[in-house]
Amino acid sequence: MPGRHALESLNFFMADVQAGIGPFLGVFLQGKSWGTGAIGSVMTIGGIAGMLATGPAGALVDASRNKRALVVIGSIFTVLASALLWFSPSYAMVAASQIATAVAGAALGPALAGITLGMVRQVGFDRQFGRNQVANHAGNVIGASLSGFLGWKFGFAAVFSLAGLFAVLAIFSVLLIPRKSINNRHARGLEGDDQDGEKASGFSVLFTNRPLLILAGALAFFHLGNAAMLPLYGLAVVAAHEGNPAIFTAKTIVVAQLVMVATSMFAIRMIRTRGHWWVILLTFLALPLRGLIAAMVIKSWGVWPVQALDGIGAGLQSVAVPALVARLMQGTGHVNVGQGAVMTVQGLGAALSPALGGLIAQMFGYRAAFLLLGAIALGSLTLWLGFARLLKPACGSSADGRTAAAGGI
Repeated sequence: MPGRHALESLNFFMADVQAGIGPFLGVFLQGKSWGTGAIGSVMTIGGIAGMLATGPAGALVDASRNKRALVVIGSIFTVLASALLWFSPSYAMVAASQIATAVAGAALGPALAGITLGMVRQVGFDRQFGRNQVANHAGNVIGASLSGFLGWKFGFAAVFSLAGLFAVLAIFSVLLIPRKSINNRHARGLEGDDQDGEKASGFSVLFTNRPLLILAGALAFFHLGNAAMLPLYGLAVVAAHEGNPAIFTAKTIVVAQLVMVATSMFAIRMIRTRGHWWVILLTFLALPLRGLIAAMVIKSWGVWPVQALDGIGAGLQSVAVPALVARLMQGTGHVNVGQGAVMTVQGLGAALSPALGGLIAQMFGYRAAFLLLGAIALGSLTLWLGFARLLKPACGSSADGRTAAAGGI
């Protein structure tokens, strides 16, 4: 299919654009004498901004007839917002940068999903989106490795420069995708060639689709526990004088992303044979174990088990969650609103996580923070197992040929 390789290339380069300085933000600000509480709160500000923007961004993606332009604009503004940190690491400027980055990047996830769906339709979405995620995680490995080396060799300015280079390459890649290869009706979950499609709605989809609502709630608990784990673990190890900040932060990303490459490929096969429910269950089981190991091993070598578990959880989710949302919303014309709605609710958990983790770490220490964050995942397991009878039919394997129902209340 024309543009498929360009789509995978876009996902490769987009990895560093979406991540940007983000994974290095904690140690960057720590080097500017910021406390863990302040670092956590400013990350939460950006998380809340992103959470509020994702729903409208999904609606925008559904309505847009030029999804490539959304990727171009989002890439440019994400990099420009990150560059603000270099010129002034004051609280106000960092907060503004986090807000701008979150808002600019809010449409990127739904846009990439929409472009993929518009090119391969529902029948090919699981497989192609899985391939996209393999490319994305590989891009994260390369980007983080280069960022770690360049940050160690030349300082954090090189990390900013690398994000800018990847943004240029991402823009070039998306422009290589033929515009005519993206069917806008298919991209929003509609089939056929009737041009009088439904207009995109906002958050109402979240409250009329029970499996979608349960999925979003379970993900909110997961990200409340998971989002702060990586930056806090990096701060804990650096504070214990166990490694160079730039190199260690890069290592945490590389380990997780290498595992994600493998788990993304595994997720494609497991979705086809067992369905989305089992894949997502595995991600919820990984987080409590990750929190326990992080609390027990605050050493530079601890990055291997801690981040390998992150790779299992996040790697499987990166394929299974968008694929499940596309399945649940098939035929509604609101696929990307659904993606945005789920991202909004899980973003609430992710936004609160740094503030909660940073506060607990400041008051009771890093070990207590890791144990608490890992225990929060029990909320995800309670929802996912408690509603298994409702969820399993909606999450059936993609190979069974069935179309998921809208799941109305």
